[in-house]
Amino acid sequence: GYHWDSELYGAGSYGYYWSRTLDSSYPDHAYALGFDSGDVYWYDSGRIYGHSVRAVRVQKEQEHEYVDLGLPSGTQWATMNIGANAPEEYGDYFAWGETEPKDYYDWGTYKWCMGNYNTMTKYCTISGYGYNGFNDGKTELDPEDDAATAAWGAGWRMPSFDQIQELLNNCTTEWTTRNGVNGRLFTSNINGASLFLPAAGWRYDSSLYGSSSGGRYWSRTLFSSYPSGAYYLYFHLGNVYWSGNERNLGRSVRAVRVP
Repeated sequence: GYHWDSELYGAGSYGYYWSRTLDSSYPDHAYALGFDSGDVYWYDSGRIYGHSVRAVRVQKEQEHEYVDLGLPSGTQWATMNIGANAPEEYGDYFAWGETEPKDYYDWGTYKWCMGNYNTMTKYCTISGYGYNGFNDGKTELDPEDDAATAAWGAGWRMPSFDQIQELLNNCTTEWTTRNGVNGRLFTSNINGASLFLPAAGWRYDSSLYGSSSGGRYWSRTLFSSYPSGAYYLYFHLGNVYWSGNERNLGRSVRAVRVP
């Protein structure tokens, strides 16, 4: 049935179930599924009525592989980069807070600014870096701005600062080559499992820099003392360390999940 005012009507005789779709020709109405003992039909109903809701979900066709390194938080790391089909493939590159790769990476094409580094329109902790003094205090990406979540679904995120630090604290790492591709192998000190990150470089303007000589992997954490930047994991032949740099650059994303 349905509710109107404080009364329930038609229970046991018919049902109305809301869709999420507006009737754009009559925007005080939305579409519902209606049925009774004789028929099933679309119903154009006033939005004020109380109808039932039956939820849906879309299962991703592809399951994504991960490795359990035995980390204290339970964080599990994907075995390949977003956009890749194998652990040694570079995959896609993303500006921080954007969910699609693109052809050109600079402040002029960056989603969350008005054309330069001190005009941020989202994720800003210092008003001097915000557009017209903007400051929202956000220090981590919302799920809708997370490239890993957008690509693989709600169970996956870009790693936080703490999750990358946990990886560094609990693994040994060595520069190595897999199938002819340079990168870093992280091996767990807890259970011996390992994770390979290719040296995919980074993108600026329309060019790829540093591929095969270093890797730069975004976290989801803002560099709050310089909010036109965000934290990322940086490695090369000689070292592995944290850095914070401009959000407009295209970097790799390795997703994580916490079961």
